[in-house]
Parts: sequence; structure tokens; C-alpha cells
Amino acid sequence: MMSKKIEITLTTQKKDKPDYNKLGFGRYFTDHMFVMDYHTDKGWYDPRIVPYEPISLSPSSMVFHYGQAVFEGMKAYRTEKGQVLLFRPDKNLSRLNTSNERLDIPAVDEAFVIDAIKKLITVDKEWVPTAEGQSLYIRPFIIATEPYLGVRPSSEYKLIVILSPVGSYYGDQLKPVKIYVEDDYVRSVKGGVGFTKTSGNYAASLKAQTEAEKVGYAQVLWLDGVEKKYVEEVGSMNIFFKIDGEVVTPALNGSILAGVTRDSVINLLKHWGVPVSEKKIAIEDIYEASKAGKLEEVFGTGTAAVISPVGELKWEDHVMNVNNGEIGPISQKLYDAITGIQSGKIKDEFGWTTDVEELATIK
Repeated sequence: MMSKKIEITLTTQKKDKPDYNKLGFGRYFTDHMFVMDYHTDKGWYDPRIVPYEPISLSPSSMVFHYGQAVFEGMKAYRTEKGQVLLFRPDKNLSRLNTSNERLDIPAVDEAFVIDAIKKLITVDKEWVPTAEGQSLYIRPFIIATEPYLGVRPSSEYKLIVILSPVGSYYGDQLKPVKIYVEDDYVRSVKGGVGFTKTSGNYAASLKAQTEAEKVGYAQVLWLDGVEKKYVEEVGSMNIFFKIDGEVVTPALNGSILAGVTRDSVINLLKHWGVPVSEKKIAIEDIYEASKAGKLEEVFGTGTAAVISPVGELKWEDHVMNVNNGEIGPISQKLYDAITGIQSGKIKDEFGWTTDVEELATIK
């Protein structure tokens, strides 16, 4: 059975901090990382915090050839009182194990990994940004490391957690983005791996993303992979539409990621008494609502972007302008509420945040 003790080796050469006014997203990394290994004969073992450094893998490591890799995205937030808070980490670790199960990767002890993440953040606490809109992005990931060329699940894995101080995902966080509706390439189908956070999903999305950017669009909105008729999700976000007073989002169907921010938005809307539903949504119906003047707001949700208002949708030859290219009231209210809870400025009525300093289970 794995020891609960985490060995800590501190770096002797701390990095220079970046200019926190020019963080961008995912470009800078802290001084340390968490690592834990797996072998079928041992289970998960040797949990440790070590200096951030390159990893050495055999060229025959199975992750390079058969794609057994999953990851998560989380954030830590600095409050005005100096606390560092995590937002719903239990949901992220539960989803990590959902991805593990589908990719035939051994499950992790969710509570232990959350505590390990807390310990890692405590070690690198000075990297947590303080300015509004900034946070410490947390990237846990698992890769297959067995050196073997054969199509089967690996017998060895490595779990790594790295940290990155970040600003807004899209730069001007609340400036509405332009979204291209993709009806040629497909992302996933029911029975596949679309509901997981596996690296291959994102690799499959890159070509469409590049093509969309060439014509001036920030992201791709995917349609279902069978009929290419029903809305699914954006490359890095779930999607919501406010139509004639009701907020709707695609129902989880086996090919859509169960976003943590998505779930938080649905809970908040219900709490506020705003009509909200999860259902199949045809892109044709979105277009008709736009023509009729009933498409009031569109916004994406995700850990990286939080709430990202959409000012324009392009589907085939149709360009749908949303709210005159401006952020809508529901999008703004949701952004204020979620970021307020995350930063400790608003009372957390849902029990979503946890203090990083709560480290009772790790010595």
C-alpha cells in the first residue's frame, strides 16, 4: 500500500519571477512539481515534490505510440486576506478518474492527490498571483511510461502536477469572442472518448482551430459527429445560449466534457431562478432564433476562460451577431459570481472552495 508520506526536495536555484503584468496563459512554470509513479506490481508509489525539471523517458514509452494520456485543469486563487483557495477540486479529481477508466489507466486516490496538490501549492505559494483576473493554473496529468511497442494498456504510468501563474485565457477576459461553427471535421462520437480529458481529443481539434483562426475566429464550435446537426461544445469550453429568456446548453451525451464550470453555472442559474435546461440543440434552431431576434446571449464556460461571452457565430454562410457584440447581463452576472466565490470576495454558499492551508492528512 502506498505511503501517505510525500518526500520533498526543494530546489537550490529558484527561478526569476515573470512580469505579472504580462503573464498570458501557460507560459511560465513554478519552481517545483509533484510526481508519483505506478507499476502493476506496486500500485501508485513514491509520491514526491521535486524541482521542476525535464522528465526522461524511453523513446519506446507507450504514451508516444498509443496515446494513453489524460489531464485536468484547475486553478488556485489568492484572496484579499492572503488565503489561497481551490475551486471544486473534488470535481476535477473525480473527472480525472472518469478519464482514467475510459483510457484503461489505473485510478488515483482522489483525496490524496488533492492534498498533494495543496502541499505543492504551499511549497510554491509565492507564485500565486495577486492581481484581479490572475490565478495559479494547476495541470495534473498521467502518461503511460512502459517501454514497449505493443497495443495494450501500459503497466507503468507517471502522474505529474505542474503549476503556472496565468492571466486571462483570451487576454481581454470579457471581450466577446468570435466562434466558427465546424461542420466538416468532427471531434467525437458517443462511445468514443469525447467525454474525457485525453490528449488525443485536443490533437484532433487543432486542424479545425487553425482553419478558423485563418478567417478571423477565436474558437471552433463542434457539432455532433454523426448528423453534424446538433451543437456539442467549443474547443476549450462548454457552450450556453440564452434564447427568449431561457438559458440552454447541450445535454451530456457521451461525447461532451462534463465541465466543472458548466456545472457551477447551471447550479447558479437554478439558485437565481433563471430558467435553464440541458437538451439537444440543433444549430438550425440557433440560427432561427438569431433571425427572429431571440438569441439574446451566447457564452462559453471553462476553467481557463471562466465565462467567455460570444459576440458572433459563423455557420456555413450565416453570420449571427449576438447582443451587438457586447457582453450580456447573464454572462456578466455569472462571471462576477464565480470569480467572486473563487477569490473569496463573495460568500461561498455552495461549499465550492477549499483553503490550501488545510493539510491535515499530509506531513
